[in-house]
Amino acid sequence: MPIGIICAIPPELIHLRALLRHTTPTQVAHTEFASGTLDGYDVVLAGSGMGKVNSALVATVLADRFGCGTIVFSGVAGGLDPELAVGDVVVADRVIQHDTGVIENGRLQTCQAGHVPFINPTERLGYSVDADLLDRVAARLADFTLPRATMRFGTVLSGDQYLHCDVTRQRLHRDFGGLAVEMEGGAVAQVAESFGVPWLVVRALSDLAGHDARFDFREFVEEAAASSVAILRRLLPVLSPSARHRPAG
Repeated sequence: MPIGIICAIPPELIHLRALLRHTTPTQVAHTEFASGTLDGYDVVLAGSGMGKVNSALVATVLADRFGCGTIVFSGVAGGLDPELAVGDVVVADRVIQHDTGVIENGRLQTCQAGHVPFINPTERLGYSVDADLLDRVAARLADFTLPRATMRFGTVLSGDQYLHCDVTRQRLHRDFGGLAVEMEGGAVAQVAESFGVPWLVVRALSDLAGHDARFDFREFVEEAAASSVAILRRLLPVLSPSARHRPAG
């Protein structure tokens, strides 16, 4: 089974396309899926476009049509934690769709995607990375460093808005403990879990999601995307479905 790899935008995708070998393209809906090898591992690479619907569509095709054994989102995000800087990397151990729920008294009460308390209640909020996969990832990255960058594991938030607002940035970090915010990972996790497929989200910070976010993004997106790709390549041996049957290392 191949590894499914999703990127949202061209600056994220271009690095991986240049590394892919023995490619076979397949057009499905609005997306070209490139089957090939990356560092000797069978992968299917796709650019989803921005947002949760686009990424959910692509994740569904990767799981159902291509039979991917693991689905990974590799790309950039906005930083929420004030201790993080542009260029730092967040590997999600949990993702939350922060923009889904019930609006009451002028405020959104965030709920698990697909649930509201008075129709189909659940105590669950977000999706957690498969524990075995997370252990393998942590072991693989234990002695891995990036120049001038910090790497953290933690909660990543997903929502269908591009965030450049200091007030909202502070609220999201305070309310959810989010390290980073993006527009796709929560939907990928929801789809992958529905298919019983392990998933992972790797995000390098291209901006800090505040009032200068749009300018930081333009300046740092390519550098941040390259960092995300570097970590993805490091992780390929433990992302391969066959890695589930052997110790990490």
